Amino acid sequence: MKNVLITGGAGYVGHVLTPRLLARGFKVTVYDMLYFGCRLPNDPNLTVIEGDIRDTAKLAKALEGQDAVLHLACISNDASFELDENLSKTINFDCFESIVVAAKNAGVKRFVYASSSSVYGVSDSPNVTEEHPLLPLTLYNKFKGMCEPVLWKHKADNFTCVTIRPATVCGYSPRTRLDLSVNILTNHAVNKGKITVFGGTQMRPNLHVEDMVDAYELMLDAPHEKIHGEVFNIGYENHSIAAIAEMVKKVVEQEMPELGTIEIVTTPSNDNRSYHVNSDKVFRVLGFRPKRTIEDAIHDMVRAFKNKLLPASFDDDWYYNVRTMKKLGAK
Repeated sequence: MKNVLITGGAGYVGHVLTPRLLARGFKVTVYDMLYFGCRLPNDPNLTVIEGDIRDTAKLAKALEGQDAVLHLACISNDASFELDENLSKTINFDCFESIVVAAKNAGVKRFVYASSSSVYGVSDSPNVTEEHPLLPLTLYNKFKGMCEPVLWKHKADNFTCVTIRPATVCGYSPRTRLDLSVNILTNHAVNKGKITVFGGTQMRPNLHVEDMVDAYELMLDAPHEKIHGEVFNIGYENHSIAAIAEMVKKVVEQEMPELGTIEIVTTPSNDNRSYHVNSDKVFRVLGFRPKRTIEDAIHDMVRAFKNKLLPASFDDDWYYNVRTMKKLGAK
């Protein structure tokens, strides 16, 4: 597989994934609305198409000659539903089957769908495996889960289909998001000297952005018979938000002693999403185990702040999905 199309390839993960695939010699086509611009490398094997995944005709043309599709594009995270509900529904669910059919008709051999571990909603189970019932708390979770059986309708021996349910991603990217838990807490610690924790007892799985990219590479490389029709949780460390705040405090005080003691303030939250994801299956079937920790991601973020790679981190809408899309009047 040498020709790969990534929907949403100019996003947070895409800005790490695309250069990695180019470095391996893939020919990469990024199909993205470019709400956040593009900081991808100027590479002869890269084609960037500014396009809406709801424009099936335009996407179908881009799919010609592709061997694999990594479908990352979506209105991402729960807070994005502050936006027009119809925008999120049309992008995250309504057009999904058309994309799958267009890929299959174009002769694409492999379709990797990025669902989300948030489809589990709230669970007291000590280990939420892929067989756990989906209990979505928000429309984002609901639509992510609803796409999964749609994909299975079209799987075939010559059209490998696989779904992954990633944990919340953290760490530095050329298009860093500062609206995700680990990155939010690190931004507050470094730039405000204080961490505000909303709730704190909620359990969340997290994954370093570089490990997320490792998982996508694996889905391109893995044999058909090991991944076809399968769902894989892709997570690593499950911690409470309060425990993550303590990690951030420790790393920032260690890396930036000039800031003194970082205070942690806890306030109530109405966000009760909590689940402990078990990712043993992807290790058992494919030998995949993340190599980087949450603390590694915090160190990466602190270094990026120190090296002035993330200026105006509270004021610039660019780091925040909802704020940017509101400003652009996304429809």
